[in-house]
Amino acid sequence: MSRTIRAAVHTIAVAGLALGLSSCSAAVDEVDKAVDTTYEVTYEVTGKNIDSIEFHGGGGKAMKPKVDSVSKPKLPWKKTVTLRGIMPAAVMPVAADPEGSQVACKITHEGKVLDEQSAKGLVTAGGCTAASPITE
Repeated sequence: MSRTIRAAVHTIAVAGLALGLSSCSAAVDEVDKAVDTTYEVTYEVTGKNIDSIEFHGGGGKAMKPKVDSVSKPKLPWKKTVTLRGIMPAAVMPVAADPEGSQVACKITHEGKVLDEQSAKGLVTAGGCTAASPITE
């Protein structure tokens, strides 16, 4: 391969790499912007024989949120948390006595119900999960 052809190939490769990186940079900027945006959700749990409640409380990373918990919650239980970016909202009540338990949960954002679930009877755990409203 002649020196001129090699120089032309290298120039094209560098130009393509620079163009690709500028496109990636724009995508990274958009993701960073979304990740820095916060939103509030309200978790609600009702039922009976619920031993604990685990929920995403806002800490941790977007796709690996820290799970907070409350033991022996007084029902009905309600908590508003601030989540960040694409972090999903999730709440999971856990029943101590599965045979006599009743579990219901709801996640709301700005008055809109994102998820609502209920179960009774042989329930050891139930839960609600919702995608971040920022992704919509």
